[in-house]
Amino acid sequence: MSNSLPAFSAALADAAPVFPDRDATRDKTDAISGEARRKGARLAAFPESFLPGFPLWALVHAPIDTHGFFRRLHDHCLETHGPDIDRVAAMARRHGAYLAVGVTERSPASVGTLHNTNLPFDPDGAVVNKRRTLMPTWAEKLVWARGDAAGLRPARTELGQIGILICGENTNPLARYALIAQGEQVHISTYPPIWPFRREAPPDYARWVMTRSVAHSFEAKVFNLTVAGHLDEATITAVAAGDHRAEKVLREAPAAVSLVTGPTGEPVGEPLSGTEGLLIVPINVAESIEPKAAHDVAGHYQRHDLFSLTLDQRPQQAIHLIQPDSGPAATAPPVTKSG
Repeated sequence: MSNSLPAFSAALADAAPVFPDRDATRDKTDAISGEARRKGARLAAFPESFLPGFPLWALVHAPIDTHGFFRRLHDHCLETHGPDIDRVAAMARRHGAYLAVGVTERSPASVGTLHNTNLPFDPDGAVVNKRRTLMPTWAEKLVWARGDAAGLRPARTELGQIGILICGENTNPLARYALIAQGEQVHISTYPPIWPFRREAPPDYARWVMTRSVAHSFEAKVFNLTVAGHLDEATITAVAAGDHRAEKVLREAPAAVSLVTGPTGEPVGEPLSGTEGLLIVPINVAESIEPKAAHDVAGHYQRHDLFSLTLDQRPQQAIHLIQPDSGPAATAPPVTKSG
């Protein structure tokens, strides 16, 4: 009996959506997935909210001016049960590949509630997890609702146990540890193309992303597939919407970076930043064995007698309905006449 661990090639799609057109972006997702598979990748990972596009307007416009953007995002986002998801599932089947796609998801409970979600598909087109971001960051709170931890677990696949954290979640030590402690072997981190946190002297966003990527790889002893979006000219024009101050911020904000880091924290292959492209890298889960012999933070290198983490993975719902019992015991008692 073999104890061999999976080895495969993965593709990171540092790409721009056709902003914010769901159908056109889905076609682009299909084309990129096909290219990745032809180049030997068994897994293709896409950026945060790639379908139909990251809500950059919330970072550069006043809330009072963004209602039209929100309405259009709503009209182009996805429902996780229905034809939108079926079409993405068909891509995975057609290309025979695992796809991890960032989407904005419409809540089935309310047309005004949207979630920042990542949907991993297997080659049969099945959704193997649904990762809703736990806490939107900064201006994202004007667009996305908080998610629950129902999907805060690695998906068990033939490529290994694949965990996903979205953007700022990769800063959360407890969220990261939750995945490590559940046996994560491959990690996917997703990001937007830019993060203009300040109008003047915006942060070196690529450095922020790389810091988080290296930290999780080294601490978890896993491969970290970090994929960020690309900001193209069409998106800049659409998001700026004629506002010259907004356009200036979009053009001057430093780009994010897409990269892969291995179980020792070292980069695997060359990173992509500021240019649209497909980064394909080899992944061998067995490379985690020796580093974990030194530091297995959820195993022999942890003091379970001193520290503990409780994770509530129950889905959070808007309402819990208690239906009446339809059996004989639920029938009304007979009326007793007196007199």
